[in-house]
Amino acid sequence: MQVFRGIQHSALGVPSAISIGNFDGVHRGHQAMLALLVHEARQRGLSACALTFEPHPRDYFAKTQQRPDLAPTRVSSLRDKLDGLAQCGVDRAVILRFDAALAALSPEAFIQRVLVQGLQARYVLVGDDFRFGARRAGDYALLDACGLRQGFEVARMNAYELHARRVSSSAVRQALAGGDMPLAANLLDRPYAISGHVQHGAKLGRQLGFPTLNLRFGHAHPAAQGIFVARVHGLAPQPLQAVASLGRRPSVDDSGRVLLEAYVLDWSGDAYGKLVRVELLHKLRDEARYDGLQALAAAIDADVRAARAWLARAVPRAS
Repeated sequence: MQVFRGIQHSALGVPSAISIGNFDGVHRGHQAMLALLVHEARQRGLSACALTFEPHPRDYFAKTQQRPDLAPTRVSSLRDKLDGLAQCGVDRAVILRFDAALAALSPEAFIQRVLVQGLQARYVLVGDDFRFGARRAGDYALLDACGLRQGFEVARMNAYELHARRVSSSAVRQALAGGDMPLAANLLDRPYAISGHVQHGAKLGRQLGFPTLNLRFGHAHPAAQGIFVARVHGLAPQPLQAVASLGRRPSVDDSGRVLLEAYVLDWSGDAYGKLVRVELLHKLRDEARYDGLQALAAAIDADVRAARAWLARAVPRAS
């Protein structure tokens, strides 16, 4: 899959079938839409293109309005979103920076500049609640009318439901916020995971007897937070069992920076710089603040014992 930031690139000048969305989590609903997009693109001899935005439009408006409560929590980092899009078989992902200029585009200007001139749209597939343009004034009817005039077909896909539940990024966020990892995995069609390159940290875990892999999460408000039973891919031929902490580490860091730390059970080695994927399988508890490193080490030890017990019951050890 090719990835482009913006539309000012000569390689974008090919006729396209396009789906537009934030694609946070690339859940089952997104997967169904993108499967249809890829099918229609192949039938028409077009390039299948996923058009997405960074930052999330709601992040942008929360910042400009100085209303942090309006910003959504994030399911996936940009890396994981792009990986999910690639797994759906799209040919290109185009990332538009959501800024003041984009927010001010009228629906008609968005269609003309982005879809027609920028991406040479021939087929556009959107969800049933799709809105676009300044003040979200554009809708399916407007897009369809413009398509008839400018020579591209517009299709709308109804909401994807699973057991009478609408599958959406909001539903995934709610499941993760509540620590319901099985529900999140069902909505995503895979265990919830975060990937990234292992970075050097303060080595505090090593001092406490629990050396960890450190991964940055690029958003201030992750949808999941707490201590989890986990599984780490990328260090060995088989996934390795682990305990992971996702959050702001209130006992040792007051910067507010979000970090994923994973203590891999029964493993030692040099992981720095390696690209790993950490699956969060089961939530043990919320983050807590401890008075002193001794209390923190005791809490980690209890988490490790709880994780081993859960894994012994729920996940057969990989051979």
